[in-house]
Amino acid sequence: MVPVPQPDPPRPVARHALRRTPVQQRSAERLARILDACAELLDESGYERLSTRAVALRAGVPIGSVYRFFGNKRAMAAALAHRNLDRYAERVTARLAAAPRPDAYRAIDSVLDEYIAMKRTVPGFALVDFGVPAPAAGEGADDDPNDLVADRLCGLLATHLDRPADDVLRRKVLVGVEAADALLQLAFRTAPAGDPALVAETRELLYAYLAPSLSP
Repeated sequence: MVPVPQPDPPRPVARHALRRTPVQQRSAERLARILDACAELLDESGYERLSTRAVALRAGVPIGSVYRFFGNKRAMAAALAHRNLDRYAERVTARLAAAPRPDAYRAIDSVLDEYIAMKRTVPGFALVDFGVPAPAAGEGADDDPNDLVADRLCGLLATHLDRPADDVLRRKVLVGVEAADALLQLAFRTAPAGDPALVAETRELLYAYLAPSLSP
């Protein structure tokens, strides 16, 4: 049997997004409050009006605590995006583990349904799911969020379906992620909770394109 690469263990926040990695529990809890406040304010006022000072006020921490972790609001939103990806991977992993047997169609349902559930319920996810809005002048570019999602999903699906996470699977998953991203953006522009007909079209497309490649 070909060895199946294991997915990377989830990390609380991507290290490159932080000026300082929390070591103590109290510091980790403060970082979590900052990211929670960032997510709430994204829903209330959007990314353009987001500020580190407003986040500090909402989180109930000194502004210096925010700058201890983040150089600017973009780094803070990027950390939120990476936390979202870790939580998404955890949710997909749990759902795959609960499946009675490996099945490509159920795996696709897990990937799609957990994303839609987070889109509907997780604060800030509508604006910053796994990536930050396009950088303004003077802001650095981020990693391509769809690349990050595809890499994570490729490992999870390969492990669940007992097949190699090779270049072919990675390319197929990346194409699926790109296609689903475009269609789901349209679905959530059409209706706040996601237009059901467009969500169904997205599922049908993923079934037709990905399921044959996911089968052992």
